[in-house]
Order: sequence, then C-alpha cells, then structure tokens
Amino acid sequence: MRKLAVLALAVVAGASVLAGTDANSSSAADKLGWQLAVHAYTFRKFSIFQCIDKTAALGLKYMSLSGSVSLDGSNSVTTVTLSDQDAQRIKDAATAKGLKLVNIGVVKLPPDEAESRKVFDFARKMGIDTLVAEPEPAALDTVEKLCKEYNIKVAIHDHPKPSHYWNPDTALAAVKGRTPLMGACADTGHWLRSGLDPVECLKKLQGRVICLHFKDLVPDPKGQADAASKKKKNPEAKAMHDVPWGTGVGNLKAQMEELKRQHFHGAFCVEYEYHWETSMPEIAECVKFFNATCAELAATPTASAKP
Repeated sequence: MRKLAVLALAVVAGASVLAGTDANSSSAADKLGWQLAVHAYTFRKFSIFQCIDKTAALGLKYMSLSGSVSLDGSNSVTTVTLSDQDAQRIKDAATAKGLKLVNIGVVKLPPDEAESRKVFDFARKMGIDTLVAEPEPAALDTVEKLCKEYNIKVAIHDHPKPSHYWNPDTALAAVKGRTPLMGACADTGHWLRSGLDPVECLKKLQGRVICLHFKDLVPDPKGQADAASKKKKNPEAKAMHDVPWGTGVGNLKAQMEELKRQHFHGAFCVEYEYHWETSMPEIAECVKFFNATCAELAATPTASAKP
C-alpha cells in the first residue's frame, strides 16, 4: 500500500507540474541555454529506477547521477563501480523515460591516474560529459590531463566549511590557467550554510560555472532537518534546510539573473535534501518557479557580461 501511495503522489505531483509547463516555459529555458535536472541524491531513499520514474513524472528531460546509487531501494553501491550490465540498465531506463544524464557526482578523482581514469571511462560509457568532484590539489594535473584526453568536464563542488572548496576563491585558484573543461559545480545552498552570498559567489566564478546544485534554504535553528547531520560533520556550517525555490533566503531570482548576465549555459540540478520520502510536491514547486523565472528572463534583454 505504501508503494502505491508514493506512486500516486508522484503521478499527482507530476501532473501538477505538467499542467503549468507549456511550450513557452520550455522554450524559454532552451533560449537561455539552461537545463533543469533532478540530482539523484534527492531521491536517495529510493532505487535509481524509482528516481528515474519520479524525475520523468515531474515533466523533466534531464537527470544527474549521484556518487552512489541503490539498485533495489536498500543497499547502495558506488556508481562508478557498477557492472557494465547494471550501468546499461540505468542508461536504458533513463532513455526509455526520455531523460538525458547530464553529470555524475560527487565522485572521487585521486592523484592516481589509473584510478581517476576508471571514473572518466565510466562517464564516457554512460554518455555523461561532466564529472562533479572535489579533487585534492595533488590530483589537479592528472584531472586536467584526463579532461583533455576524454573531452569531459570536471566541475569542482563546494561542500560547506571547513571543506577545502567551501569558498569559491579556492575553486578559482584550482582552475587558474587550466583548461576551460575545468570549472565549478556551484552548490548554492552550501554557500549559504558557509555564510556566503550566492550571488557574489557566482560573480566571482564568472566564466567557470559548469553546472549547479541549485537550492533555496531557510535557517533550521532546532537542527531537526537532515542538514543537522551535515552540521555535525561540518561544525562551522549553519543548520539550514531546503524549501521550494523562491521561498527561502537564497535570492534565487537574482542568482538566475546573474547567470543570464554571464551567458551561462548548463544544468541547474535540483538537490532537495528535506522531506526525503515525500518531497515531490515541493520539488514540483521548484520546477514551477524555474519555468516562470525562465519565461520572465527570456523575455528581457541580456545585460553586459562584463563584471
């Protein structure tokens, strides 16, 4: 019964999004060069195949894989170590639902070239052109070499402080003078947890933003959200939790305006880390906000991309 209830909820939520998603809103995102994807970690309580079904039910065409996936809804495995058979099952399931896999992460890219090469091989096998990672400084030369060889991008992700890349200045320093295939995966919610202004962070990263883990958050003073567990791992980070886009403190419209000014082209990945088992209606609201804002931005002139 519980599985039927979850499925019904997904269908209802998906229908509500589709009702508000017309050709105009879709073409607006296309005009801006933007894709809206669900990051699979959003549905980490479910199997990867249920995640694919839920993403399709939301009316979306893109999805990103997380660093680990569950094939049966219980045990999880590191995604890049999947057997060829299981990887193909995932790829086929996404294709059957009309979904394109846009990136995968957070993955480990160590200085050991042979180990990092395995990750690039997996991405190429899956048709994925972007790896989201937090490579240690000693690995950057290896990462750059493999990016050029495979023509696959690496987007440096920011976990909250005190992680190495919590501040965009560190990501910029890591890619300075390197191939344009290296840049940033802007996790805008983690910037908020680190006490940073996401709009200002995006300005710093102009020309190097490859994709986003897009979030809107509110403070969680009681520490009841899943962010509380993150705070234990990152004691300097603020306790906050996800809310539907446009209803929190992230100033998401201003972030999207800034990305338009920069002529950013790429994926906004929904990584919703709250109400894990019942988040579909809230994610549907995020989709509506994104589509409405895209329609508004696409109808207005683009400002100069100069900082």
